[in-house]
Amino acid sequence: MSTSTDKDHRVQSDISKMKTEKDGSFKRADASFRNTIQPGSKFEPEKDRYHLYVSYACPWATRTLIVRKLKGLESLIPVTVVSPHMGPDGWPFATVDPYAGADADPLYKSDHVKDLYYKADPNYSGRFTVPVLWDKKLHTIVNNESSEIIRIFNTAFNSLISPEKAALDFYPEHLRSQIDELNSWVYPNINNGVYRAGFATTQEAYEKAVLEVFEALDKTEKILTGKDYLVGNTLTEADPKLPQWVSKWAANFRLMQGVV
Repeated sequence: MSTSTDKDHRVQSDISKMKTEKDGSFKRADASFRNTIQPGSKFEPEKDRYHLYVSYACPWATRTLIVRKLKGLESLIPVTVVSPHMGPDGWPFATVDPYAGADADPLYKSDHVKDLYYKADPNYSGRFTVPVLWDKKLHTIVNNESSEIIRIFNTAFNSLISPEKAALDFYPEHLRSQIDELNSWVYPNINNGVYRAGFATTQEAYEKAVLEVFEALDKTEKILTGKDYLVGNTLTEADPKLPQWVSKWAANFRLMQGVV
């Protein structure tokens, strides 16, 4: 079942139409749904109330899957995987593109992720991105910002999981300042940096982005010399935020540019 609108939504769906500034540099739009899950709020922590939509091709979605697994939330938050073939209508479900490993939408029989966005807000004008953390009770999007979904998964469901999993804290108070400092340059220069390079429309913007990507990678290599984790001697949210960008970058951006 596809939601129809009269407007042209290709700018919202087509990854090749990502916004750039006048100087040719890539500009990422902010996520639109920024709610959290906590007791006493509109979105209460409950078993099987929430659903996660992801693409394995998307590094932003992949890191939410990692934290979901680490926190043992599989029985609480089911997952639906869309096809990696993003077309003019955005991310398709298996009913439209029966790619191996892709799922049909079990909740609304949607054709594309954009249908979920229009169900949550018929007047939505932002991009149709994954991950999407969906509320099956209120039939709306809780959050579509991966860094915030990670934080939600880190603590929101602790009362519903085993004590061992609840004790895992990937944003511990005593390391937050270090994690925040690392995030402050990993996000713009690596996570978003590969997009800034891949979608730059001028040589100057491209060269600037590429230089900053590799400078940040070199900095990361130095931090990891002789140790396993980016912050302290324990796994934190900084770790799952980083490594999948290398594999996704090698696959997605090389394919998009016709290298392989």
